[in-house]
Amino acid sequence: MTPDLDALAARIMATQSDDCRILVAIAGAPASGKSTLSDRLCHHLGGDEAGAAVVPMDGFHFDDAILKQRDLLNRKGAPNTFDVGGLQRILAALKTETDQDVYVPLFDRGLELSRGSARCISPRHKIILVEGNYLLLGQAPWDQLAPMFDLSIYLDVAETVLRARLLQRWRDHGFDAASAQEKALGNDIPNAITVSTKSRPADVTVTSS
Repeated sequence: MTPDLDALAARIMATQSDDCRILVAIAGAPASGKSTLSDRLCHHLGGDEAGAAVVPMDGFHFDDAILKQRDLLNRKGAPNTFDVGGLQRILAALKTETDQDVYVPLFDRGLELSRGSARCISPRHKIILVEGNYLLLGQAPWDQLAPMFDLSIYLDVAETVLRARLLQRWRDHGFDAASAQEKALGNDIPNAITVSTKSRPADVTVTSS
């Protein structure tokens, strides 16, 4: 089903009070549609002009150099390949430093690296949509993020659908069929299972197909 943007926007607006800044977690497995939903929802809420902004978790990927040192490059995208402490500090700043600009990193998929201070969240941004796989993960250190969120949304997508999307994603990135299957089944699907089995219950669950 297609997410009901009107209903989600209404739930977000009902969570906000006195024009205070709120942080909304949008979580789900790889290829569940988090980025698409976040962008569409941000636009539905009025976008930048209305004070809505998106902060992607992917900006906190460890650099490939660190992953190579830790022998984790082939698991890039797994929970232990992100700077969770850095994400937590940025979320804390967004919650408490509401009178000043906060700069957040963005992941560049063309370059396969994060670009620091690539997006500015200014005091006028009152609704922050934070999207990422592991935002609701109930294991350390990810479980420290839960208190940061005023509302959480989880995208529930069947594993068969995720497999098809992930295979197509890697094919679109130029991988042949065998390599795409290795990337999807060797890393992405295990990560998806981690998300689906170890995430905390969300305030809102959107079942999508």
